[in-house]
Amino acid sequence: MEQRQAGDDYVLERVPESARYSWWTVAVQRFGQISALSQFLLGAALGFGMTFWHALLAITLGSVILEVVAICTGLIGQKEGLSTSVLARWTGFGRYGSSLIGLVIALSLIGWFGVQSAVSAQGLHQFIPGLPVWALSLLFGLVVTAVVIFGFHSMAWTAYLTVPAFLALAGWSIVSELSRHDIGALVTEGPPGEVLSLAAGTTLVAGGFMVGMVITPDMTRFNRKPSDVVKQTLVGVTLGEYMVALAGVLLAHALKTSDIVNIITSTTGWVGTLILIAGTLKINDWNLYSGSLGVVNFVSTMTGRALNRRVVTACVGLVGSALAAAGILGHFIEFLILLGVAFPPIAGIMVAEYFIVKRFRGELEAAGTSLPATEPTWVPATLAVWLASALIGWYAPIGIGALNSLVVSIVLYTLAGKAGLVRPISTQPTAIEAPKALATT
Repeated sequence: MEQRQAGDDYVLERVPESARYSWWTVAVQRFGQISALSQFLLGAALGFGMTFWHALLAITLGSVILEVVAICTGLIGQKEGLSTSVLARWTGFGRYGSSLIGLVIALSLIGWFGVQSAVSAQGLHQFIPGLPVWALSLLFGLVVTAVVIFGFHSMAWTAYLTVPAFLALAGWSIVSELSRHDIGALVTEGPPGEVLSLAAGTTLVAGGFMVGMVITPDMTRFNRKPSDVVKQTLVGVTLGEYMVALAGVLLAHALKTSDIVNIITSTTGWVGTLILIAGTLKINDWNLYSGSLGVVNFVSTMTGRALNRRVVTACVGLVGSALAAAGILGHFIEFLILLGVAFPPIAGIMVAEYFIVKRFRGELEAAGTSLPATEPTWVPATLAVWLASALIGWYAPIGIGALNSLVVSIVLYTLAGKAGLVRPISTQPTAIEAPKALATT
């Protein structure tokens, strides 16, 4: 029974102490998320529109925002040992509110899984022209799916392989290109493209990876101590943002363009393709992993049946790969970005509930190593705060959108909690069929 639970990565229950990992193992995966190809693109966008020093400041400010969110949500995940979508049941959202979170997570991350599979396929097609892009999209998606099916353990080994490979190959590419330029001149010259403001640059940094920070409990539930969460966040986010994004800034200044993907693949040949694949693989496995956790929670909430995570991962991976192969996901990028606006308030509400309002925290603490015996169903005040904060983050004409919605959600939920408005419509017995349902699925 225990082996089957571990194979399913404790998708609907607390991760026991015996199944947790060293902070370094988790930190490598966090670093693998941040040090991805997307950070090159981010750095290139900053460098093309900002001076080096302004880009450095934008990266610093954005990283601080990301680290604060990741540490706060990560500490909750480590303490309770629960995934984001399950934890949300007792951090303000209730049973059915958490199912909405699971659905939003699934839609967003499965979508990005497909998009990044398609990006890798386009790079591969330059060197394997005999296979069409749709076939390469399908192949890449299925490879990532195979890794994720075996859970956190196989993803950890993938990180140990792909992260050093990505850094070594990318480092070689960067050094070989920048050696042809005067670094001192690159650092002092003006932006080669249209000027980007500091607020806009900070928004790119903070907003670009906010989804990953919100779903941090999916990762930190495998940590052993609170200090592990802090260490891995500081190491993973800081090194990932500064090493990779700043390299992108310098490349944008050196080559006077923001199209880093084309630069990497065209100037370094097949090595560039390996960089592309390694950089995408390590973030795409977490896209699929957290997306499948969201699907399992959603189905469990709506039907009362606990699906097997591996089966769900396989199905979701097939869907995402098929959509990438069909080439239709490019039309959904705007929709996926819109979904991203809904994520910062989720983190804000969870943090405000767990650390300030504490309306449901007592139930989590009293349950010990099990889940609470009862759970709230709907919490109308939470949903109102979520909607209002997301709208403010999207439409506010000033400030940083991701930060605006985050701060507003914390303030509004705290005020609602102090006013006694955070009340569930009803409570019911916790409807998660953990080990039994998994063993018979």
